[in-house]
Amino acid sequence: MKFYAITDIGRKRELNEDYIYTSGQPIGALPNLFIVADGMGGHKAGDYASMHTVDRFVEVIRELGEEHGVQDAINEAVTAANAYIYQRSRENSNLSGMGTTLVLASCIGNEAIVANIGDSRLYLVNDDAMTQITRDHSLVEEMVTLGGIDREMARNHPDKNIITRALGTDDTVRPDCFEVKVEPGDVLLLCSDGLTNMVEDSQIEKIVKENKEDMKLAGEKLVQQANEAGGKDNISVILVRL
Repeated sequence: MKFYAITDIGRKRELNEDYIYTSGQPIGALPNLFIVADGMGGHKAGDYASMHTVDRFVEVIRELGEEHGVQDAINEAVTAANAYIYQRSRENSNLSGMGTTLVLASCIGNEAIVANIGDSRLYLVNDDAMTQITRDHSLVEEMVTLGGIDREMARNHPDKNIITRALGTDDTVRPDCFEVKVEPGDVLLLCSDGLTNMVEDSQIEKIVKENKEDMKLAGEKLVQQANEAGGKDNISVILVRL
């Protein structure tokens, strides 16, 4: 397994509220772990939410130990992280209303265990195609599902940034979980919407496929492309080649 992670403030924001985490070594029941979180809130609250969510999640996974079931461990760690962020937002007026997205993956044998909350995404890229595994928890995604708008309209919809599920904004939250079959040579792409709102999926796929032997170069090119398209948000990318 080879992986590369990069986060960039972009060209419009004064603060990077994204937070990324990578470990190729075992943590508790997980043989490896990759996370992207995209925070939201008032001044520095989004930054606090994303960082402390990931820190608390990893801490709980480690505390639960190797004998804990993988899916149960992920759910328990999400619950603990959500409780921590929600409580801090109620205790500190400067952090009121903060929350974060979360997308994570752990590769176990010939499967990738994936979980997400919000609109940060995971894609599977192989020789055949690039497939979006996660589904955005967003108002626009609901509109697409109901047939109100199509995918092209969704890309530029004025309500695109309204998410319908986030970690830390309510006293409970449930992640969507996926088990994805993977093969040697496949690439997992985890990213915040600072990439996907700026770069078309077809261009993302092209960059990853053309540079799949060099994860660092692929990641840097994705960030460069997002910035050249306007860099309106923070950009975070994790690439994992199996």
